[in-house]
Amino acid sequence: MQQTNIRVLYNHDCPVCRAEITHYADYAGREGLAIGFDDLNRVDLGMWGVTADQAARRLHVVQQGQVLSGIPAFIALWQQMPRYRWLARVVALPGIRHMATLIYDHLLAPWLYHAHVRRQRRG
Repeated sequence: MQQTNIRVLYNHDCPVCRAEITHYADYAGREGLAIGFDDLNRVDLGMWGVTADQAARRLHVVQQGQVLSGIPAFIALWQQMPRYRWLARVVALPGIRHMATLIYDHLLAPWLYHAHVRRQRRG
């Protein structure tokens, strides 16, 4: 297994999550970046210290042994990718980070999670 600087835990069963993370994984692969990607449906979540439900609720990354979630996870991921470092810097600015966190935590992540739960119920 390739040594990674960061690992990303995402929900491959979520079409929005899959599209975004596949884009990042393809980019990382083309650029030879040390980023690993784990589908929460196919990995031992005990290694991540989260339940399947917690993992499905938001993006998680592990960097230097620390698990980050939500906007901090996105910032850590974007910092590892030259094309997205500008975005990491912008979103990390205090006012923008606060707004991005509010939007992600209270709108986007819950909406994606509830869509995930509906998909699971439908089978």
